[in-house]
Amino acid sequence: MAATSRLASCLPALLCAGCGGWQSALQPGGEQAGHLKVLIQLFTIVCGIVWLLVMLVLAAGLWRRHSGTPTGAAAERRSARLVGAATAASVLVIIGLTLASYVATHGLAAAGADPLVIRVRGSQWWWEVTYMDPSPDRTFLTANEIHVPVGRPIRVELAASDVIHSFWAPNLAGKQDLIPGRDNALSFTVDQPGLYREQCAEFCGLQHAHMAMLIVAEPAASFDAWRDGQIAEPPAPNDAEQAAGRLVFTGKACAACHTVRGTPAAGTLGPDLTHVGSRRTIAAGMLPTTRGSLAAWIADPQTIKPGNNMPMVPLTADELNALAAYLASLK
Repeated sequence: MAATSRLASCLPALLCAGCGGWQSALQPGGEQAGHLKVLIQLFTIVCGIVWLLVMLVLAAGLWRRHSGTPTGAAAERRSARLVGAATAASVLVIIGLTLASYVATHGLAAAGADPLVIRVRGSQWWWEVTYMDPSPDRTFLTANEIHVPVGRPIRVELAASDVIHSFWAPNLAGKQDLIPGRDNALSFTVDQPGLYREQCAEFCGLQHAHMAMLIVAEPAASFDAWRDGQIAEPPAPNDAEQAAGRLVFTGKACAACHTVRGTPAAGTLGPDLTHVGSRRTIAAGMLPTTRGSLAAWIADPQTIKPGNNMPMVPLTADELNALAAYLASLK
């Protein structure tokens, strides 16, 4: 009995713990997400009040029936007026919540002045990210990680290459689908520096749950430095092992699917790996970006993420180690 009582006392704390974190709509990191939080709270409070009123009326009706309170024409008329008032109140509540929802979500597709435009293309099961710029030489590709400056409007243009995906970063904005053949957009502004998690929220196949992306919000100066680094070509190998790894990368099937700018590798089927070593994760959030993780992924990607489109490339142990060293150096 005591154990049950202790467990019951812990449940509220567990429920509250589930309402925060880096992937929670109740812990907003920007203006749009703040509006959605208010909308959630409004719906919860209004629906809670409606439920409570319904329970009170139900209890009153049951009590009247149990007590044998007599009914007559006057009571019937009062009941009819009560039902009519409840119906009118229900209509007003629905209209009010609909208007509140429209106001809260209207700005999600409208970016502010001078937005940073990022094109996100969903594939099974990873994200291609293109940073757009009026100057073509400052447009570049990356994958599975987005950096944004704090305080600047962000416009994310969404598309899908195969099946329906859904872009959802609950701390920053609402959910928006990526539909093949149709372009959608989502806008948000991040108010607080930090690390936010985005997740595909539309079932898109076997590895749907393993299709995540990190959003790094940082001060404008840090973002500009990161962007300049991404635009530049990666550093040349600085030792013999990395140089050997570059030869493996360009000489094997890797170069047919991936791009590393400044090398003959110009494949477009898989993620751009020009600066893969600078990303926090690989395989769309599955593994931290370390030399060991890179080697494990290259050696057997189907064991780590079954069904993905990356084939196993036959490599010797020395080739695998050199290739992992090279990719980890691409900062």
